[in-house]
Amino acid sequence: MQVRNVVHAMIAGLAATGGLAAAAPAGAPTLAALARIEPGEWQFKALDGDVPARSICIGDARPLIQFGHGSAQCQHTVLADDANLARVSYVCPGTGHGQTSVKVATQRNFNLETQGILGGAPFDEQYEARRVGDCATGAVRLK
Repeated sequence: MQVRNVVHAMIAGLAATGGLAAAAPAGAPTLAALARIEPGEWQFKALDGDVPARSICIGDARPLIQFGHGSAQCQHTVLADDANLARVSYVCPGTGHGQTSVKVATQRNFNLETQGILGGAPFDEQYEARRVGDCATGAVRLK
């Protein structure tokens, strides 16, 4: 699927640069589950198993809520907000929309499920993320 390749390429690009140089999305809500996620280097493994795991440096977890849409200016609706689950629906005028769930098992392990429309095509991705250590000095971070 074309969008799946775009999302996977985005993760590969994040891994190649050590992270994503973008601020948290404008108006991104502060969610209890995301606040539990420790900053550091995280390994994202696609649950469909056809893509190698990639490392992403996370400083601020809020950009995870619109994972497929990067730093696009989106409107967010919080569907669930507790210590273990953040679920957000969002609309990004001109680029698409989506819904993302982040299920936090521990401060060092979470599952991310995201689906929606990006560039006119559907996407549906699931990842397991594990913290693997501190980010390298000078690494670009998901902010």
